[in-house]
Amino acid sequence: MRILGIDPGIAIVGYSIIDVENEQYNLISSGSIQTDKHKSEAGRLLEISNDMEEIIKTFNPDTAGVEKLYFFKNQKTIIPVAQARGVIMMILEKYRIPAVEYTPIVVKQTITGYGRASKNEVAEAVEKMVNKNGKNWPKLDDTVDSIAIGVCHARNEECKMHIVN
Repeated sequence: MRILGIDPGIAIVGYSIIDVENEQYNLISSGSIQTDKHKSEAGRLLEISNDMEEIIKTFNPDTAGVEKLYFFKNQKTIIPVAQARGVIMMILEKYRIPAVEYTPIVVKQTITGYGRASKNEVAEAVEKMVNKNGKNWPKLDDTVDSIAIGVCHARNEECKMHIVN
C-alpha cells in the first residue's frame, strides 16, 4: 500500500510517500510545498493545487492521511490553513484517493503512545519506525509531521485490514 502523508499549511505543506508492506514503513519520498509569500492567497492555493497534482501523478498513492485542524493558537492563520486543507482534500477527491483525517493528538498517540508528546518525541519515534532507504532524515518539521501522519494512517489501515480478515 502506498500512502501519502500530508501536513497542510498555506506557507508550507509537508508531504511524504510511504510504502507499507508487512508492517514495514519504507520512505519513498518526502518534502514540502513552499508557497511564494509575495503571491496572493489565491495564487498560493493554486500553487498547492498544482504541486499536489504533480505529487499524485508522480507517486500514485493508494490512500492519504491528512492532519485535521484541531486547535490553532494563531487566529490569523486558521482560515488560510483551512483553505489550503480544502484545496488538498479537493485534489485527493479529484484523483479518487481515499483520505482520512487525523488530529495531532491521535497522531501523537499512535506514534508515541502519548497524545501530548512533544514534536521532538514524535520525530524521534517515527524516525525509528521508518526505513529511510538511504535518504537523509528531513529537517523541516512540516515534512517530519507528514511522515508521522502517514505512519499513523498506515497503522490505522492495518488495524482495519486485521478486523476485516
